[in-house]
Amino acid sequence: MKHTAARTRRAVLPAATHPHTATSRGPGRGRWGARTWARANGAVLRLTTRVQEGLQEASRRPDRGDISTTTVIIWVAAVTGAVLIAGTIAVVIAKYNGKLSGL
Repeated sequence: MKHTAARTRRAVLPAATHPHTATSRGPGRGRWGARTWARANGAVLRLTTRVQEGLQEASRRPDRGDISTTTVIIWVAAVTGAVLIAGTIAVVIAKYNGKLSGL
């Protein structure tokens, strides 16, 4: 096996061991296990960076323009009304479809 830089890096996530066996379930358990750990470590690093950036932005600008509860209620009512109107039109057209064909 070749000795590469990727193999010498330590995992961000600790390798878990099963309590009844002495074998490691973490990095170094084959080619696919190492790739899975590398992807998991990359995902954890990206997520951690994203959360830290979000927290820094929130502390820098405490008023981020959050929408009010009233606005949410109005939007939900408007969407519900539009769905009810569209449903009613669909039911009426389905009911009178045969009679409307001659128009």
